[in-house]
Formats: sequence, C-alpha cells, structure tokens
Amino acid sequence: MQQFFTAFIELNVWLQSFSNPFLDTLFKAFTFLGNEEFYLVLPPLLYWCFDKYIGTRLTILFLLSSYLNQDLKDLFKVPRPFIRAPDKVRALISLEEPITYCFPSGHSQSTAVVWGYLATQIRKRWAWIVALVIPFLVGLSRIYLGVHHPMAVLGGWAIGVLLILLGLWLIPVVGKWLARGGLSAQIPLAFAVPLALFLIHPVEGTASTMGTLIGMGIGVALERRFVGFSARGAWWKRVLRLLLGLVVLLALYLGLKAVFPGVEEAGWWPGLTLRLVRYGLVGLWAGWLAPWLFVATGLAEREERAA
Repeated sequence: MQQFFTAFIELNVWLQSFSNPFLDTLFKAFTFLGNEEFYLVLPPLLYWCFDKYIGTRLTILFLLSSYLNQDLKDLFKVPRPFIRAPDKVRALISLEEPITYCFPSGHSQSTAVVWGYLATQIRKRWAWIVALVIPFLVGLSRIYLGVHHPMAVLGGWAIGVLLILLGLWLIPVVGKWLARGGLSAQIPLAFAVPLALFLIHPVEGTASTMGTLIGMGIGVALERRFVGFSARGAWWKRVLRLLLGLVVLLALYLGLKAVFPGVEEAGWWPGLTLRLVRYGLVGLWAGWLAPWLFVATGLAEREERAA
C-alpha cells in the first residue's frame, strides 16, 4: 500500500533537477495559496465583502474538508518524499514540527474544494479556468518543493472534487432544515457536531478546524438572528470592513497563540482545549462580532427583511 501511494517519486526528482532560486521562490508563492494564512483572509473576504451566504457555505465546506484530510493523513500514515527518499528528494520549504504525513495533499484538496466550489456558484468561464489553474499550480508546487508525492496530489484533487459534489447536494438540504429549527436547533448543533468530530480524532489539526467551525457556526446563527448585515455597499466601505475585520482577526489568531500554552507546555488535553477555544474565538469574530461592528460603525447596512 505504501509503495502505491509513493509511486512516481521520480517526478519529484525530475522537477527538482530544474531547481534554482527563481523557481524556488515562484513555487513557494504558489504553495502559499494553500496555506492556513491564506485561508484566514479569503473566506472572511467573501463573507464580509461580497456574498455572506456563499462565504458561509464555502467556509463550512473548507473546514470539513480540512478535518477529513487530517483524518486520512493519520489513517494512511504515508511519509513525505524527503523522509522516504532523503537521498533523492529535498524539502525546499520548511514545515512546522512535528512533520505530518503526506497522503492526501491538504494543499491540493483545499484548493480544489475552494476554487471548484466558487466556480459552481459564480458560473462564469473565468471562474472555471481559475478553478483548474490554481489547484494545478499549487499541486505542482507541492511536488516540486518535495513535500508531497504525485499520488498524494492526485488524491487530494480527487477527494476535493468528491467533496464539492457532496456539498452541492447536502448543504442546501441541511441549511433549509436548520432554518426551520431556529436558534434553539442551530446553536446546539453548531457546538455539538464539530465537538463530536474533534473528540473522534483529537489532534492539533482537528482542534483548529473544528474550533473554527464551532465559532463560525454559532456566529453565523447569531448574525442571521440579531444583525442581518449586508455584504454589499460602496467599494471603500468593503475595503475598510476587510481591513478592520482582519486586524482584529489576526490579533486574536496571533495574540491568543502567544498567550495560550501549546500541547507541549500545557499537556495534551489542556493544550488541545485551549487551541479549540482560540480558533473558536476567531470563528465567532468572523461570523458574528465583525458583522455587528460593521453595522454599528456604518460600514455595512442591514439586509431588508421580508415583512
């Protein structure tokens, strides 16, 4: 099984034979489009400044995709190319410790999900082109940088496509059911379901994704009930929304990271719990508190509600 997932490793070797400072920088830029830092900006940008309904659905799909990716990595335990074949493949980019497994590629899966789902909502030719080009470049960058096998990239793309199809079917059904239930159903489910998924597989990666999903889920429910902001408006108001929202979001993301001890310092369960809280607060800000502030400061209007 391991040999199947690490097949075509010679493609890593061949691509790295062209390595030079320019290509290294270029492919690192491509790979950034799949980094966590990039996704701290893109979903809020959509939610706050363009279409909060598409932004909400995309965020949920992305977080569930990231959770599944972590599960599959820990299930298959496929080592990264520079670990399996250190005499052939170099890691041209640094990875956080501890180094995670390889299959499927999280960057490839995430970019396939995000840009593919957006293309299904925008339904323009340029959006479909972007949905093909960005995942391809990000996947290629992971092979070139030596952090993923070709089969891990192909697997990430395939899983991403399957998740889009599943999301297009399930999200409208679940959304209508939750809308009928009101806050009494929405908030308990927004807390209980991600928490249960986290407890099934309690590691740092799932604490991040499920913590964000808890905060975002509760936040969106509260926003719909008590705020009802509109993502439309003058371009300068949208820019100010994004800047203000990201300043606080990054302050929470980085500030709480500096304040809260990690797993090594606090211990496994206390560390994971603090991580869950940290990402939960980030999600709550993005989903509810930021829209409330936008309306309170006049940077966003309220949506017109049906009589």
